[in-house]
Amino acid sequence: MQYIKLGNTGLDISPIAIGAMTYGDPSRGHPVWSLGEDDSRPLIKHALEAGINVFDTANMYSQGSSEEILGRALRDFADRDDVVIATKLRHPMRPGPNGKGLSRKAILTEIDHSLRRLGTDYVDLYQIHRLDPTTPIEETLEALHDVVKAGKVRYLGASSMHAWEFSKALHLQRQHGWTRFVSMQNHYNLLAREEEREMLPLCGDEGVGTIVWSPLARGRLARPYRAESTARSANDGMADMLYAATAGSDHAIIDAVGSVANDRGVSRAQIALAWLRKNPVVAAPLVGASSASQIDDAVASLGVDLTGDEIWQLERHYTPRYDFQGVSSDAAAQQIMAQIPQLTTGW
Repeated sequence: MQYIKLGNTGLDISPIAIGAMTYGDPSRGHPVWSLGEDDSRPLIKHALEAGINVFDTANMYSQGSSEEILGRALRDFADRDDVVIATKLRHPMRPGPNGKGLSRKAILTEIDHSLRRLGTDYVDLYQIHRLDPTTPIEETLEALHDVVKAGKVRYLGASSMHAWEFSKALHLQRQHGWTRFVSMQNHYNLLAREEEREMLPLCGDEGVGTIVWSPLARGRLARPYRAESTARSANDGMADMLYAATAGSDHAIIDAVGSVANDRGVSRAQIALAWLRKNPVVAAPLVGASSASQIDDAVASLGVDLTGDEIWQLERHYTPRYDFQGVSSDAAAQQIMAQIPQLTTGW
């Protein structure tokens, strides 16, 4: 594994990151596709053995059990100083007042809960899981700065928003001398390239590394068009919002991925992940692996260097789509939360 720096920082990261939303107690999250602890631990160990050192989770994933499972596995299988633990906050963790958001109260509370669940003294990368329109951005940014100065967090990251919003946050951090965001976790893949308009150029100019979510378009780039759905894709309402609008061009792009993969004699996933590396702003894709072979595929993609003609084949059918990543995600969050009964009952 050849490690790279995250943006303009000195932090060494693997160019593949593991997204831990897949790992969590099914009774507390997604009963159809969440992997419990016994099934999750071998995959986390396999990723470590492959040289992957970045593991991304969130307090909301399976209502905290993702952090718990990940924390125990990394404690047992890794040296804490070698791994980069990333987590997020913003979405509801409990009903009632102050159970969600990015207020000072929420940030100072949730970092301690995450540290307890992860079983660590600090988080390497603490990310806001979208913006909170109900809290002044200055309050959020100063509280994040304070958790860094308290030694509980090493670096700060943000996630999907409009480029002007991210630019404003970076400006305020510079103006006030607050710890700056060093990463942007955004939605980017061959079926969703709207970030090329403004966000990726902004990140390049500001020295911010991007950690891409849904790099395989919820699995659509890893299998033929209209292939049999996986358990996750068949129960993923968010994917319908992300990719339903441009099915015609998506079909052509997916076919192109298959053609390039066949010519190369590699998997479709390797081609789709290799394409992301053409943009130097992309630090690492988040791979939500539910099998060891998916981890192996992601690592193998690092050895695939696409030609200019192959890139043209992959890109030429793209049709611009609705800029979902700029939305505050309240609607998406509500749809996700509706699938988690623990948020609305049993408290």
